[in-house]
Amino acid sequence: MMHYRNKPREAVEIQEKRFGYFPKAFRWHGKRYDVQAVERCWTAARRSPHLCFRVRCSEGMFDLYQNVRDNTWQLVPLRA
Repeated sequence: MMHYRNKPREAVEIQEKRFGYFPKAFRWHGKRYDVQAVERCWTAARRSPHLCFRVRCSEGMFDLYQNVRDNTWQLVPLRA
């Protein structure tokens, strides 16, 4: 299991969702990334609840985090 808690999270824009829930495409640093697969999903209880998704794109693996309370998204790149 990978641990990336110390990596900074960056804001990301979700452009499409699959089934109204899973990330399908997102924009990060001006580039569109198409999600090939959601490898894992889980919930996290921080100051507010988060939905978490480990996704695979042709550019690499990413963890996407949705703050459920305010519907903002953040990203941590994992590997290329």
